[in-house]
Amino acid sequence: MALKVRAELDPGFAPLSVEFAKFEADVANAGGTKIVVGIERNKGHVSVHSMDIFRDGTGNDDRNHRFVGRIIKSLLWMRGGFKIIIAGSEELTKRIAADYKNGGAREFDANFMARVYERPFEVVGVSLENAPVKNEASESLGKHLDGCRIGFDAGGSDRKVSAVIDGEAVYSEEVVWFPKINSDPKYQYDGILSSMKTAASHMPRVDGIGVSSAGVYIDNRIMVASLFLKVSDEDFEKHVKNMYIDIAKEFGDVPIEVANDGDVTALAGAMDLGEGEVLGIAMGTSEAGGYVDEHSNIMGWLNELAFVPVDYNLDSMVDEWSGDYGCGVKYFSQDAVIKLAPAAGIELDESLSPAEKLKVVQEKLEEGHEGAKKIFETIGVYFGYAIAYYARFYKIRHVLILGRVTSGEGGVLILAKAKEVLEKEFPELDKQICLNIPDENSRRVGQSVAAASLPEIRK
Repeated sequence: MALKVRAELDPGFAPLSVEFAKFEADVANAGGTKIVVGIERNKGHVSVHSMDIFRDGTGNDDRNHRFVGRIIKSLLWMRGGFKIIIAGSEELTKRIAADYKNGGAREFDANFMARVYERPFEVVGVSLENAPVKNEASESLGKHLDGCRIGFDAGGSDRKVSAVIDGEAVYSEEVVWFPKINSDPKYQYDGILSSMKTAASHMPRVDGIGVSSAGVYIDNRIMVASLFLKVSDEDFEKHVKNMYIDIAKEFGDVPIEVANDGDVTALAGAMDLGEGEVLGIAMGTSEAGGYVDEHSNIMGWLNELAFVPVDYNLDSMVDEWSGDYGCGVKYFSQDAVIKLAPAAGIELDESLSPAEKLKVVQEKLEEGHEGAKKIFETIGVYFGYAIAYYARFYKIRHVLILGRVTSGEGGVLILAKAKEVLEKEFPELDKQICLNIPDENSRRVGQSVAAASLPEIRK
C-alpha cells in the first residue's frame, strides 16, 4: 500500500497505522474471528481492546502472531500491566506466551513490567465467554497554583527548574548534565538538589515541589527510570527508589508529587488550552508520552510511548535497551535526528554527545541546510502516521509536542508535515485532532512550570 506522504529520508518506513487498516481489510475479506485482549495492572484495573483476526489454522497464524504481537506490545506500554489476557485464540495465546517467557523475544518487556508492578509477569488465555472486562479509573493531577513552588523537569541531557509563585514563574534555568552515564546515584542526587536549591533561593519559602521525569513512578517512588541506567540494582534499591522523597526532606519535608514527564506534558497542554483529551509528546533524549482525559485527569496508564512500535518494517532501527525494532524512541527523539543525519548528507562527529549532535543539526537548519530540513520533515511524516496509530487507543482532541527536538524551526516543520499526513491519509482524524506546539520558552521549560502545579499544599 503506497503512502500518500513519503518519509523522504526513510523509504522503507511502514507505518503501523497503515498496516492496521490493511490487516483489518484482509481479515474482513477472509472472514475473521473476534479476540479480546486485556492488560491488568495495579489495583485491579484492566484495559481492554477488541479486534478481529484470521481464524486459527487457516494458514495465517504467522501473520496473526506478528501483527497482533505488535498491538499487544503497544497496549502493554501504553497502559502498563503485569498480566496479558487473551480471549478467543488458543494458537495466538500460545505464541504470545512464548514471546514473554525468559529467553523469548519480549523478555525485556516482561521483566520491565514485573519490576514496575512488583508482580510476576504472565500471559493467560481464556474463552470469549470469559473475556476480560474493562475496569478503568481516572484521578486529578496538578493544576494547583497557590503558594511558592519548585517545579523540576529531569531530562536525560539537561535538567530544568522553575521557581513559581502563585502560578507565575519568577525564575527558570536549564543545566546540562549526564545522568545516564553515571553509576554513582550521588551524582543525580546532588544535581537535583542543586537545581532545587537555586530555585528556592528566588522565593521567600518553599511550600511544595513538583517533579516531571522520564520513567515510572508509584506513590512518588522511582520504579524504573533511564536517568539511573548505569546504577546497580543494589544502589537503586538503597539510594534511588526514594530519592525524590528524601530530597523533599531537605526542604522541611514539604509536599512533593512526582509524575511521568509525558503526563506533565499533557497536563501543561490542558492547562494552556483549557481543554482535555490531550496527548502530550516530549521529544528529547527519548520519547515521553502522557495523556489526560476530557476532565484533564490522568488514567493511571504507563504511556511509555518510547517502547510502542510505530514502524512495521523488520529492517528498521533496533532500540538498544529493549532490543526491539521500529519503536518510538528511534522516531521521536534526538536519536531520530542522529539516525537520519547520514541520509541527509550530514556527518556528525562521533565524539559529540547525542545532545551536541542534535544541536549541530539544529544549527545547520538555521543556516538553511536542505538536508537538515528533510530530517525534521521526515520526523514529521513519522509523527503524522504515529498519531493515527495512537488514535486507535486514545481519544484525542489535541496533540501537544515539547522537548529539545522541537526547539526552533524543527518543531514547526515536524507539525506541518504531520498535519499534511493527517489531511491526505486520515481526513477524519484531521477534522478531529488539533496539533499544538507551545512558544519557544514553553517548549524548553514549560514542563518544569507545569510540574510545579502537581503537589497540593497543606493548609
